[in-house]
Amino acid sequence: METADGLIHKCSVQDEDKQLTANRGGPVELPIDGVLDLHTFRPQDVKEIVIEYLAACQGKGILEVRIIHGKGIGNLRRTVHSILSKQPEVVSYSLASEAFGGWGATIVHLKPTRK
Repeated sequence: METADGLIHKCSVQDEDKQLTANRGGPVELPIDGVLDLHTFRPQDVKEIVIEYLAACQGKGILEVRIIHGKGIGNLRRTVHSILSKQPEVVSYSLASEAFGGWGATIVHLKPTRK
């Protein structure tokens, strides 16, 4: 759920000095700035978070989004790509350049919202 302050309140707690901790429960505040780091989220929460985050970015006119899924063995990357392939608002997506995370991040291009 996006609020007037431009944050998504989701799965857990965020303190300005702490990382997101999705495993603790409670809402989390995610800034809608075009960068989504999935490292701290539980796998079962990823689909909902990605979909809501993309919708919030699109609503704010942010049409290029970087999703950080990490390098690891690729399970989270495959999950993210599967989610993206089914979203009608996604124009394209590809792995990021090395400067932006390489194969540990995906760049997503979104359709502009219709007015």
